[in-house]
Amino acid sequence: MLPPQRIAGRVRRAFHWRTASPWTTCVRVACCSHLRFMWFALMVLTVLCVALQMLGVVRQARSAKVLKLVSEQLVRMPAEIHRPTKRNNWENLWSVSAAIAEEPVDQHPFIQRRDESGNPRSEEKREYNRIQDTVLEDIRKKLTSTTKAAPPTVANKQWLGQEFPNQPQRPAFPKRTPEIKKPPQSDNNNDKYTVKSQADNTVTCQPKNHIVFLKTHKTASSTILNILYRYGESHNLTFALPLNMHSQLFYPAFFAAHFVEGVRTRSVKEFHILCNHMRFNSQEVRKVMPKDTFYFSILRNPVAMMESLFVYYKAIPAFHAVKSLEEFLIQGGRSYNASVPNNHYARNILTFDFGLDNTAPESDTELDRRSAEIIAAMERDFSLILISEYFDESLVLLKHALCWSLDDVSSFRLNSRSERSRRPLSTETAERVKEWNSLDWRLYQHFNDTFWKRIDSTLGRATLQQEVELLKAKRRNLEQMCLQEGGAVDPAQVQDSSLKPFQYGAAVIQGYNLRLELNNDTRQLCQRLITPELQYTSALYTKQFPQLAAARAAAAKKIAASRNTTTHRAVKRNIETNVHTAMSNS
Repeated sequence: MLPPQRIAGRVRRAFHWRTASPWTTCVRVACCSHLRFMWFALMVLTVLCVALQMLGVVRQARSAKVLKLVSEQLVRMPAEIHRPTKRNNWENLWSVSAAIAEEPVDQHPFIQRRDESGNPRSEEKREYNRIQDTVLEDIRKKLTSTTKAAPPTVANKQWLGQEFPNQPQRPAFPKRTPEIKKPPQSDNNNDKYTVKSQADNTVTCQPKNHIVFLKTHKTASSTILNILYRYGESHNLTFALPLNMHSQLFYPAFFAAHFVEGVRTRSVKEFHILCNHMRFNSQEVRKVMPKDTFYFSILRNPVAMMESLFVYYKAIPAFHAVKSLEEFLIQGGRSYNASVPNNHYARNILTFDFGLDNTAPESDTELDRRSAEIIAAMERDFSLILISEYFDESLVLLKHALCWSLDDVSSFRLNSRSERSRRPLSTETAERVKEWNSLDWRLYQHFNDTFWKRIDSTLGRATLQQEVELLKAKRRNLEQMCLQEGGAVDPAQVQDSSLKPFQYGAAVIQGYNLRLELNNDTRQLCQRLITPELQYTSALYTKQFPQLAAARAAAAKKIAASRNTTTHRAVKRNIETNVHTAMSNS
């Protein structure tokens, strides 16, 4: 057991360690409290401020020393540089300024990369040389500007005109001309056409082979499709055809890249023309077509188009219950329901085909806003919009836009109705159609105006009329050469069943008959002109994808054979049953 004195000493020492003095408490609070980071930050900022002040003083002193060295070197520069310029000797300065401008900087005695001793330059020396280079560059600019600005006096104009053997010449500084990128030259002269315009009567352009045509409904788009088919086939171009030999790109669904045959399998390296029915989707189309693709489409007056749609799509739910278009409009489209499939044909079909919202605006303000947005979107994506009412003028404009020839755009009307299936509309009904299809009417008005403005700015009305007459003359010659009756006939009169157009709804779609005495080449040309859309699409699919087409044909034969076998067995069982019943009754 410890003595009481030692125990008391331990207690005093423990109390001394646990009890802190006032200054120790301040330090502990400053370093250990939540404000210690603020104290440290203030200390660091103070040190940085002091360091920056000292650095500024050092740099200022160094700059003064460098400027002094530069001024001393400039005093020792050649006398030709400092000598004032005289008027009667102003041309000689071209040689002086040229010598200064062309002389390498490293050749000056006062601009060297290393000292005489061979040691690397210090930071001070590098700063000195940088400022010195700047000063010399300013001197060169002043000399050059002084030399160029000094005009010759009247007294020495004759002197300047004389020829002296040792007269200094102005240095020939090389001119940098911008490189002009020219289109790749083609070995085939048939790939180039010469077109005429108001600005230049002989302009050679390169035909466009990457094309997207948005095929709209009941707008004479089948005729343009035939033009594109014939051009692409004759120039060995590749079409972006619908998957599985379909005639449409899964319309009315929004277009997707995998709807095109050969995209998923990557069996096609490059597509040239995309022109089948689709609901436009800009992002997906650009996944298929190259960047330099030319986009165009065609519009029709919504009044005439609505009459054609009603006849052709009479079976859709919106039109099925009414007897006439007038009745449908008088009822305010009571049978129309946008959520029902296939009813999109009944309202603002053009807006729908362009991939935009075709629901009717509820007010004039909304109509103005939405029509402006739709027009802006179409002008952003499409380079040319044709007008069906001016079809020949549209073909001439298309010919110039694509840099094609008149032979390339010559055509017959395809998928057109017989006159006996057409009905004229009254003025009152026409106004109701405009109100019902208000978005389409705004589009037609706008692009009809821009159509003629483009003609006036590129071709001119006189040139347009001349080419339209030439196009009509070519069409008449083709009709006399190819067609038996000289024009279109009703489907019942089409002799070749493989050339009979597809019939749908209450419309009577006309076709053509070829002359019998045509030779092979002429027959092929004429047959391409009159081949309907479905047959031509199938033929191009077979040409581009022969293995897939053969596999589909074999599968179709198997399905037909199985159907025939099943039908035969069912008929046989029915006969046997009837015979057994008759024998039992007897």
